Amino acid sequence: MSKETENKSCGFKTSIGGQALIEGIMMLGPKKRAIVCKTEDGFVDKIEDVKPLKEICPVLAWPLIRGVAGFISSMVNGVKALTFSAEQLPEDMQEEPDKLDLWIEEHFSDETAQKLIIGLAVVLGIGLSLLLFLFLPTFIVGLFPAVKASFYLRTLLEGILKLVIFFVYLILCSKMKDMKRMFSYHGAEHKTIFCYEKGLELTVENVRPQGRLHPRCGTSFLFVVIIISIIVGSFIKVTNVWARVGVKLLVLPIVVGVSYEINRWVGRHDNALSSVLSWPGKKLQLITTNEPDDDMIECAIRALKFVIPEEVGSDKW
Repeated sequence: MSKETENKSCGFKTSIGGQALIEGIMMLGPKKRAIVCKTEDGFVDKIEDVKPLKEICPVLAWPLIRGVAGFISSMVNGVKALTFSAEQLPEDMQEEPDKLDLWIEEHFSDETAQKLIIGLAVVLGIGLSLLLFLFLPTFIVGLFPAVKASFYLRTLLEGILKLVIFFVYLILCSKMKDMKRMFSYHGAEHKTIFCYEKGLELTVENVRPQGRLHPRCGTSFLFVVIIISIIVGSFIKVTNVWARVGVKLLVLPIVVGVSYEINRWVGRHDNALSSVLSWPGKKLQLITTNEPDDDMIECAIRALKFVIPEEVGSDKW
């Protein structure tokens, strides 16, 4: 990193975003993706070039479609980053690969095996989300004939159940020791981006007092997805459980696309409406972010500096 890059800060809302990892942080800019992990020997960095979705295929940059494409891309790259961060842990702290991973590694080349393992992790992650937030509420409510007979009552209870499952899931995650540290890195990521957006020099002293609740957070996005899915579900007048689940699966890309556009708009504006829309997601971030220590902040600063573009303003949101 050049001295100029180290001290660069934007003073505007940036499109740069990040993800907390295991003892590390990933930052994504318009041209670069950086993974920085804190180890006993210092920082371990992995920097990659990023090709914008519109350069891969112009259609992927269209409104609504870009939300679905971005979500899938973030899932894949997020799993890759988490895998890399896990590999930086001391050997005695690394988890032993399960039987399926071992079988894949034995029967495929290293590169193919890694792609298969990551692909499997993404599929399982999406599958678990669909099970918890789509199938389970629909199935449970469908067990009660009296509720099933009333369309509006059924829709209301399905929505409430989705929110309860989501809140319980986040709370349980926040109680896990490893997740507490990851949520602290999450807080460091938000604070560092806020510092950069305010045009302040990227130092631990300047980052430390920043807020840890950011309107463009993935937690806020997931909450919006659930709310939009509840609204869309209120128009699905199908009583059969399996048919109802099927229709919800068909409209899910629309739900994700609309949720992305809402989150994108909120992240770009500071007004009364954006404040109201971002308020619930920020409150949820009280669960998914913790105050970081200085080492975590240093990690976030380092990751952010790697992805700040040379052309000032090219990362303006």
